[in-house]
Amino acid sequence: MNWLYKLERRFGKFGIPNLMLYVVGGQLIAWILIMFINSGIYYMLPLVRSAIAQGQIWRLVTFLFMPPLEMNPLFVALELYLIYWIGSALERTWGCFQFTVYFLLGVVGAWLGCLLVGFGSATALYYSLFFAFAYLFPDVQLMLFFVLPVKVKWLGWIAAALYVLDILTAPWVQKAALILGLLGFLVFFGRDGIHRLKNKYDNYQRRKAWQNQWRQ
Repeated sequence: MNWLYKLERRFGKFGIPNLMLYVVGGQLIAWILIMFINSGIYYMLPLVRSAIAQGQIWRLVTFLFMPPLEMNPLFVALELYLIYWIGSALERTWGCFQFTVYFLLGVVGAWLGCLLVGFGSATALYYSLFFAFAYLFPDVQLMLFFVLPVKVKWLGWIAAALYVLDILTAPWVQKAALILGLLGFLVFFGRDGIHRLKNKYDNYQRRKAWQNQWRQ
């Protein structure tokens, strides 16, 4: 990823420290406003191509602050904390500039998806954060239902399988939008992921050839 290090040397000062704190804080504020002041605010936030074309440019940013559709404050707090925890772990690992680039790639992917299908959301972006976390920290354990310890890599595989299923069953244009939503993950991990799969396949072929040799 030499291009990324070159960018950081030139533009590193533009990284946004504690980026996820702003995102999660914006979602919390939006949830409070929607639940207790005016529920109509919710419909002013999403990424909608026709609305943007009419001049509602703020939607290019406010879709990131779409809050969880939960009434229970405890569930909202847990969901927001999980998003913040995952994003903060990635920022500590990469540094604020590289994490900002990763996040912005997901934002651009959402914009391109909106351009294709007419609407977009930050769902794929948050999937990409989770996929990156599972890729980098596969053995970290999460408490499923607060009682069952599960390694994050297994949750990552389940989430990936569901996401691939969505892609396979979606119309062709929406397939492209779903893939673009993972733009950050594809740019950061795509090449390495292909190499890993190739190495696993090569190792499998070598083991198979060795077993066949001994059987003969």
